Amino acid sequence: MTISGQEDTILGNSILVPLNDTKSSKGVIDFLLNMPFTKEAKFTLVHIFRKPSSGEELMGKKFMAEMPARLEKMLFDTKKRLVAEKGFDPDNIRIELVDKGYPSVSEGIIDYFKQGNFDMVVIGRKQMSKSEEFVLGDISIKLIRNLPKASVLVVKTG
Repeated sequence: MTISGQEDTILGNSILVPLNDTKSSKGVIDFLLNMPFTKEAKFTLVHIFRKPSSGEELMGKKFMAEMPARLEKMLFDTKKRLVAEKGFDPDNIRIELVDKGYPSVSEGIIDYFKQGNFDMVVIGRKQMSKSEEFVLGDISIKLIRNLPKASVLVVKTG
């Protein structure tokens, strides 16, 4: 849609993009690369750590110790793609690892969003069965319910 001769753009200059190293997050990145954001858009690429479960702790200290470096590399690689493929100003793309250890990822995203000055949050959502959704919860629904004045863009991925 064009308004007053302006090119199509998505409103919202400050965009929070919570990511992890899943297929769903890769879908969000591909989606962002295909959307007509203005060059002035400011992105915060963030990974929110939650308190590790006992099962994750059993995976070993080495695995848990290497996780922040792996996730930081993923965020830096995402930033490089946004700059290289879309021409965004690297100064307008911030990355952050939040290691506060929230009880859930959704609580961490909600808290981080409220602390910042964001117009929009973009989140991926993989297709889940009803039983998976019941057991695991749905982060996107929690964001929509808990951020009533925010724009929440949910990207459905395979």
